[in-house]
Amino acid sequence: MMNVGQAIRLCRTRSGASQTDVARRASCSLSYLSVLENNTRDHTLSTLTRIAQALHIPIGLLFVFAAEEEDMGPVDSDLTGALTKSALASLGGSTGSTHAEGHRG
Repeated sequence: MMNVGQAIRLCRTRSGASQTDVARRASCSLSYLSVLENNTRDHTLSTLTRIAQALHIPIGLLFVFAAEEEDMGPVDSDLTGALTKSALASLGGSTGSTHAEGHRG
């Protein structure tokens, strides 16, 4: 199952943005963003689109980071690892290991 909340948090923290900043730019409440990041509330595509725009990333990047290994299907694990590393590099920020790096590479 995809972990979209973790992907949002990863992108937000790697970019150095606070929840308050992202919520304001995405036109949602801070509490709503928080429950999304904690995966305690379902999200809509329109909300994810606004959050991705607020993070200045393509929405597809959220789905790359949210995907678990089983979500990737028959895609070669070396390819998904390379995609994840490239996507992480595009975010900048810390170079420490993350869950997104660990489950594919």
